[in-house]
Amino acid sequence: MRRVMAIGAVANSTLLVSSKPNRFSFSLTKTSPFLISLLSPRLRRFLSVSSLTADHHNLSDFGNGDGVGISSQGSKALLKGMTYPDLEKWVYSHGYRPGQAMMLWKRMYGNNIWAQHVDELEGLNKDFKKMLSENAEFKALALKEIHTASDGTRKILFTLDDGLVIETVVIPCDRGRTTVCVSSQVGCAMNCQFCYTGRMGLRRHLTAAEIAEQAVFARRLLTDEVGSITNVVFMGMGEPLHNIDNVITAANIMVDEQGLQFSPRKVTVSTSGLVPQLKRFLHESNCSLAVSLNATTDELRNWIMPINRKYKLDLLLQTLREELRFKNNYKVLFEYVMLEGINDSDGDADRLIELVKGIPCKINLISFNPHSGSFFRPTKEERMIEFRNTLARAGLTVLLRPSRGDDQMAACGQLGKPGTIQAPLLRVPDQFQMAIGTSA
Repeated sequence: MRRVMAIGAVANSTLLVSSKPNRFSFSLTKTSPFLISLLSPRLRRFLSVSSLTADHHNLSDFGNGDGVGISSQGSKALLKGMTYPDLEKWVYSHGYRPGQAMMLWKRMYGNNIWAQHVDELEGLNKDFKKMLSENAEFKALALKEIHTASDGTRKILFTLDDGLVIETVVIPCDRGRTTVCVSSQVGCAMNCQFCYTGRMGLRRHLTAAEIAEQAVFARRLLTDEVGSITNVVFMGMGEPLHNIDNVITAANIMVDEQGLQFSPRKVTVSTSGLVPQLKRFLHESNCSLAVSLNATTDELRNWIMPINRKYKLDLLLQTLREELRFKNNYKVLFEYVMLEGINDSDGDADRLIELVKGIPCKINLISFNPHSGSFFRPTKEERMIEFRNTLARAGLTVLLRPSRGDDQMAACGQLGKPGTIQAPLLRVPDQFQMAIGTSA
């Protein structure tokens, strides 16, 4: 079975070389400071047995995004993880001119070819194709299954080279705006209490190739069925800005004018609120930003989104105010998952209005999608409409986002498959115990 790794360092870790040929593993010898700061003693105990700190994991790519992916058999470069300048340099290093690199790029990402094998590279120089067959690998993902929901949403399962599985969702729209929702990690370290993916803990980052190829596969597999796929949202499995190097690289590939040609305005990267990475993203990328807010007080957000213990609401929102002053015609999208009796009161609506003042924004109100890993309930539709109307009367742009694909566990917050070891559910603050029907 082909395995792919990347040249690059793993932060706070030790690379271990197995006695078995062509096998690498890693162990985290230190936990990153921002994660330490989030954790209660119970969470620290979880880290000690979770996939984040297990002593041996296959390393497909936990690098910093600067390396070129190669086969662990030591010869083949993984093309899908390269930006065009990287591809041009790689082609030149094998003795071919930049024009050949552009022809290759267009066949991988453009012209409705989306090539995944050298045999699909029509029109390329014979010797160039021979070089590619000997030195290059096109595919980072293997299609496992496609599930179709009653509303037409497709959930695509991909198997990675190390046997892990990720999920990608394609959401058709009658208005001709079909969206692909891509994953950026296997699992997630953020442990948001309403999210099924968070139950998994973090297994590993995805490579730039594994991220970008989700969009390529979506177009290749489903364009004939659902029409042109025009939008990308980084709202699948994982916290995108926790894997910022590979996410920015993948986003750059997606918006390249000679390749997949997604508009930067139609590629949206979501975050739970990693402030330093958020600032870097706004400086380095022209793509859109979404912030998963979901609470109007630190007390509530500390519980349902533990990242708030490191980056408080005031810091997060003030950072957005300052950074967006330098972005023309740019609005951040605030996502607000509505949890019955938790964050849907009149007081929450009033506080939300105050919190976002001075920030160019739109707000998506999202119905919570139930799953076995959570005890929350969705806010009733009538209450969501009242909440929306309160915000709209204050002059905010607000959309109610309906659930899509929930009968196939393809909706927001439902992706992934937790194993026997799961991230812990955090203690419910006293004032919310009645709302979720539990006790301390």
